[in-house]
Amino acid sequence: MNDILGLIDDPALVADLRRVAAAADRALHEASPPVPRRMWTDAAIVVLDRAAATVCAAEHPRRPGVVLVCSGPADLDEWQAAATVGAEHVLALPDDEVELLALVSAAGEPAAGSGVALTVVGGCGGAGASTFAAALAWTPGHDTLLVDADPFGGGLDVLTGLEERPGVRWSGVTVDGGRVSARALRDAAPAWRPGVGVLSTDREAADRLTPAAAGAVVEALKGAGTTVVCDVGRCFGPVAETVLALSDLTVVVTPARVGAALSAARVAGRLLERGDPAGLVVRGPAPGGLRAEDVADVVGLDLLASMRPEPGLAEMLERGGLRLRSRSPLAAAARDVLATLSTRLVPRRVA
Repeated sequence: MNDILGLIDDPALVADLRRVAAAADRALHEASPPVPRRMWTDAAIVVLDRAAATVCAAEHPRRPGVVLVCSGPADLDEWQAAATVGAEHVLALPDDEVELLALVSAAGEPAAGSGVALTVVGGCGGAGASTFAAALAWTPGHDTLLVDADPFGGGLDVLTGLEERPGVRWSGVTVDGGRVSARALRDAAPAWRPGVGVLSTDREAADRLTPAAAGAVVEALKGAGTTVVCDVGRCFGPVAETVLALSDLTVVVTPARVGAALSAARVAGRLLERGDPAGLVVRGPAPGGLRAEDVADVVGLDLLASMRPEPGLAEMLERGGLRLRSRSPLAAAARDVLATLSTRLVPRRVA
């Protein structure tokens, strides 16, 4: 159960807790102790006062996620009650409301550190990086969020055919104290397919995509066990730099052309200077017969995948957004890239 269990008698504290629950988009179940053992153990977080703490300490086993709240600074009685019930935090409301919001938002989410983040960048203009980022997000088919981290892009909601679908965009993301609720964000983002959501930029409010917001989103989603796929621009602006620093793998996409490979080499050089784990995806066709391995040698990155052209891609994007079949060249290349996450890529040194 992801509900908040509130065991508070003071009306002012109850009002504070209701406000926090609403801001975190969490259900609040208010009760008076004693409460059934199942209610105590199943709640994502328990917020109680001193009197409730005394009763619950006698009735129930200790559990994580218990917060004792009080009006004004905690006195000795509050601290003793907190110790008795095993409360992890003692907060004075309304002064500590932001800290309580962060605790409530994070409660009930999976253990930290179990997700991965991939960033996709074009080696040259028109490389198809956004399309490949979408293919990476489409392929796992479970607990994945495609994140639009390019303030100057056209919007991944258009590429995925979700521009008319209601749901949160960057302008609706709330960052409190440097934290974002991963669960609330996943629930609010438009669903592209079961288990896959899209967080897109706002064409009218691009300024809401900031480095702090991007970093908070990626960290929260990785911590909640989500696969995060970020599409960044080639300008390596502050947002891109923040996302790259948090990524487990950066994928450079380039067509199989000499000029594109030379451009991608400059992008790769920037990544290697930073020490970012990175690899290359080469996209066909190859008008001059350039092999993917030759392109990788020019660029200076490990070859993760190469792919032939996607049949009917332009028409697909114009008529409802990207949708991939199991035998799609894009899907096959995405599977190859995702397979590399089981091993660690060591960036090549700049010669």
